[in-house]
Amino acid sequence: MDRIKLTIPVTKDESVSAILTMPPNKKRIYSAGVITAHGAGNDMENDLLVTFTDGLAKAGYPALRFNFPYKEKGLKAPDNPKKLEDTWAAVCRYFQEDSTVHVNHIIAAGKSMGGRIASQMAAERKLPVEGLIFLGYPLHPAGDQSKIRDAHLYNIEIPMLFFAGTRDSLCDIAKLQSVLKILSAPWKLEIIEGGDHSFHIPRSMGIAESEIFDRIVKTAKQWIETSFA
Repeated sequence: MDRIKLTIPVTKDESVSAILTMPPNKKRIYSAGVITAHGAGNDMENDLLVTFTDGLAKAGYPALRFNFPYKEKGLKAPDNPKKLEDTWAAVCRYFQEDSTVHVNHIIAAGKSMGGRIASQMAAERKLPVEGLIFLGYPLHPAGDQSKIRDAHLYNIEIPMLFFAGTRDSLCDIAKLQSVLKILSAPWKLEIIEGGDHSFHIPRSMGIAESEIFDRIVKTAKQWIETSFA
């Protein structure tokens, strides 16, 4: 696989880093490509995101991961929502128009905040993608189920794949399932037993983190094949 380092303009004065991982089997047109955004507390070099994008590229899907501007500057606090959306739009536009990669379908994926922003844009038809993958959706603040971030999900019309851990303090499984049951768009939920918000599991379960990450890649690959054949 080839990993291509990119610099993607967001505004005339600001750019972000990205890595485009290409499948080993070179094609003129690929069935789908995946763009992946990081969560609030990590960046595009997060182990899960690297494994996820490398795994999908190995499976035949060009995969691009990128940083938001605040991470480029080494800051901890995320950018304001508009800048996060502008970055998503710029990266998606680059993938479509300037990357020289040709795909029939574009899928937006994201860890926590990165996926939430993509879903909000998809709900408002502001992001030209045909599927969403959530690597841990932040349904509510940590330990507080009184503030559910679900209103925009009901306006989404494209297929969605949710990964959720049973120990995720930001996404109660039962609450998520109650939301999913009334969505109008197609959806699939993959529950990671013992997983927290980043799918780390207790050592006592005797399962290596790499096994969990590989399972996520395998499930995502199968979902893409089924949804975008």
